[in-house]
Amino acid sequence: MDSRDEKKTAAPKPEAPRREDVVLVHSPTDDGRGWRVLRKREDRIEAGAIHPVREGQPIQGELVSLRQRAGTPLFDVETHYAPKSGPAQVASSAYRANWDAIFGSRADDTPQLTN
Repeated sequence: MDSRDEKKTAAPKPEAPRREDVVLVHSPTDDGRGWRVLRKREDRIEAGAIHPVREGQPIQGELVSLRQRAGTPLFDVETHYAPKSGPAQVASSAYRANWDAIFGSRADDTPQLTN
């Protein structure tokens, strides 16, 4: 048999290890609008709740989507938005740098007398 006739088969790609960010959904919240969950993120376990996103309502906490693991009550978590910690930044550096261009400097605030 000629070696050129042998078909080379690519070795199957190994599965990427699953991220350790999973949720166990266990019971409805008291108001019946969400679900209580236990979340394992890397090396810590957190208790919390999930609620559906509603148009016009603020997001409390993270925005995530869940994908159920086949044959288990566990869900893989994909985080789409996580709020930043600390106070909100109300003015960017560009805003502060252009303050005078937008509103004028203090010297421009002196009233001008016209005849």
